[in-house]
Amino acid sequence: MSGFLALLKRDLRLAVREGAALGTALGFYLVVVAMLPLGLGPDLKLLARIAPGILWIALLLAALLSLPRLFEADHEDGSLEVMATAPLPLELAVAAKALAHWISTGIPLALAAPVLGLMLNLDIVLTPALVATMLAGTPAISFLGSVGAALTLKARRGGLLLALLVLPLYIPTLIFGISAIGFAGLGQEGFAASFLILLAISAASVAAAPLAAAAALRLQMS
Repeated sequence: MSGFLALLKRDLRLAVREGAALGTALGFYLVVVAMLPLGLGPDLKLLARIAPGILWIALLLAALLSLPRLFEADHEDGSLEVMATAPLPLELAVAAKALAHWISTGIPLALAAPVLGLMLNLDIVLTPALVATMLAGTPAISFLGSVGAALTLKARRGGLLLALLVLPLYIPTLIFGISAIGFAGLGQEGFAASFLILLAISAASVAAAPLAAAAALRLQMS
């Protein structure tokens, strides 16, 4: 466990020191949310109705920007080979890196969503539901993304291939994240069910994705 925590702290320190990945993700998030109202027009009721979907889709796309670098830097400097032969199982190393990605990218994007929601006339009453669903769903984004990042580690133009591989896996998270906010806005009882399913998707991703990503990394390094 000490090796897991050490790797987690290392990746978090690197994320804070560089800052470019988070800045790019937040900038992209802002640009997407700011441009959509210009294309949809000044209908505030329409913007408020589709705001949860816009925020969720923009968050998924923003998180994708930093995923290609999840293993790329370690592969370039040889750290990945050291991790593969270290006493810490590669599956736990992958889990630590995916967790660091969620903390350094997923959480800031989720916390920025209510502020950007004001640009879309999102009802402020929905802010707790919006933040809760995004914090519950973004672990799946980071951990499922680690599988795509491992599979496309040595691929040319891996970012495009990564998006094609990972975006279909994000559809359940997107559906239940948006539906939970919709139920919260209508005051219906379906919020709890959608939220629990969202948590279950994230829990299953946390459990299964490191196994698949570690297998893909071993295949890439063989």
